[in-house]
Amino acid sequence: MTKKDVPQENDDDQATPIEPIEVTVAGPDDAATPFEDQLLQLTDALQRERADALNLRRRHEAEMNNLRTRVKSSIIHDLLPVIDNFERALKHVPADLEGNDYIKGVQGVVKQFETTLGDMGVERIKSVGEAFDPHFHEAISMDEGEGTEEIVSEELQAGFKIGDDVIRHAMVRVKQQ
Repeated sequence: MTKKDVPQENDDDQATPIEPIEVTVAGPDDAATPFEDQLLQLTDALQRERADALNLRRRHEAEMNNLRTRVKSSIIHDLLPVIDNFERALKHVPADLEGNDYIKGVQGVVKQFETTLGDMGVERIKSVGEAFDPHFHEAISMDEGEGTEEIVSEELQAGFKIGDDVIRHAMVRVKQQ
């Protein structure tokens, strides 16, 4: 064991000389004292608590991001029929009205919707010409063909997703090729 001199303080406010006292500290070969054992236990407990707090913070952030995505998906899901109706209306514009300013304004609104959705991380699900994927597509009908591969031949209603989360499946017609 090694010995260190530690000054001993006097509780009095008077100026008295400080006398050193001897404190023994366990060396590497000596058995740990109860204080050192307690220090190790408390250090270990503190490290575990810090790790738990960090994990809790990470889990909270992940849950908040998940909640934001779900709320965003819900709102977008409610707005999709409006966008669908705008697109349907633009598909049936009479030929004599195609250059009309009113029609151009409606087209501008549809483009603005698409831009806003893109800024929010919403993507249109690719359909026509793609392999049928039940995670992204909902098949309404199936046309027989010579092949064994199922390919989307027509999109009846657009599908949308945020990342890998599907907001609405694309309603499609499938053909075997």
